[in-house]
Amino acid sequence: MATTVGVEEEYLLVDAATGLPAAREDKVRATAGLQPFVAAGEVQPELLQAQVEVATPVCASLGEVGGHLLRLRHAVAGAAEAHGCRLVASGTPPTHQGPPVPVTDHARYRAMQRQAPQLVAEQMVCGMHVHVAVPGRQVGVEVLNRIRAWLPTLTAMSANSPLWKGHDTGFASWRTVIFDRWPVSGIPPHFADEEDYDLRVRRLLSTRVITDTGQLYWQARLSERYPTVEIRCMDVQLRASDAVMLAGLVRALAETAMREAAAGIRVPRCAPELMKAAMWQAARHGLGSDLIDAQGRRRRAGDVVGGLLEHVGSALETAGDLREVTAVVHRLLREGTGADLQRQALRAGGLDAVNGLLAFTDIGGAPEERPAAFPRTGGAVPLRTFGGTTA
Repeated sequence: MATTVGVEEEYLLVDAATGLPAAREDKVRATAGLQPFVAAGEVQPELLQAQVEVATPVCASLGEVGGHLLRLRHAVAGAAEAHGCRLVASGTPPTHQGPPVPVTDHARYRAMQRQAPQLVAEQMVCGMHVHVAVPGRQVGVEVLNRIRAWLPTLTAMSANSPLWKGHDTGFASWRTVIFDRWPVSGIPPHFADEEDYDLRVRRLLSTRVITDTGQLYWQARLSERYPTVEIRCMDVQLRASDAVMLAGLVRALAETAMREAAAGIRVPRCAPELMKAAMWQAARHGLGSDLIDAQGRRRRAGDVVGGLLEHVGSALETAGDLREVTAVVHRLLREGTGADLQRQALRAGGLDAVNGLLAFTDIGGAPEERPAAFPRTGGAVPLRTFGGTTA
């Protein structure tokens, strides 16, 4: 039986006329929740009032992931349109001028604003989180230890946040840079075992620099609510098909890690400074330059992505995902990341063209990706994080 997976996506709300962030999350979420094919809890608030998050139910196949993402993307996009704004699947807003967007009225979010007001004001970023089921926390720690070296590759493939306040940052994933400013962030350390993980978390909490486990902004972590590992290093995707592909790769990485752990294969170790450099390189260039691979070597981006496919090929084949994932990866290498597409639009027609790209790619991807009808969610239980990006 295939390992189950769930996906969370965060989106921006922008005014339909100006393209500026629009603080209408409560209205959009309420309207989306009225639709008959949206279950309770599938559309959730975020830190700032110009953000909204969706969470798929637990899924056994990538087909289910894709169907639910399309359903939820279109539901929230329609609700946004009803309130004079558009839903944007970009890791950062192309245009963001004027006063900071208000914080969502939640005690936890207000406390974060008091703790780090400027960081919260600039936390207008949107990611994609993938939950993969594990049979226990010890196995989850094994998975974290074995996938951490691949997180920069996933970041490079998912890069979709090159613009900030109307200009090109020079980074393919500026969201990654913004997130790295929080006290507990970046690639997680290597953990000796479950007890070591829990001890380190307790020590962090004891400092009172972070107030709860939701502020463990590692790019991969154990979920405190669900029997899953949560991979958080990816920008939200322009196209739903790219999000499905990344979910397939993440699941295959976790399954490969579990197989290696069961077989007693030694955990690969990489120096922390090399891993930090690898993540910086991935955020800076996406797939547009060399990457640092899982062994700490500088190689062509296409070769590193090919190495990832080779590493997880058996798991993809077992799950029946090999052909679909490989095809979308090849398209990504051919056409570029979301960051590449945004930059092409910026060069061709400025910010208006970028906004047009984001509107066209809309939240459901290319026209051929859009289903004729959306399935009802039935009794499926949606996965939830502790508040998404800022949880």
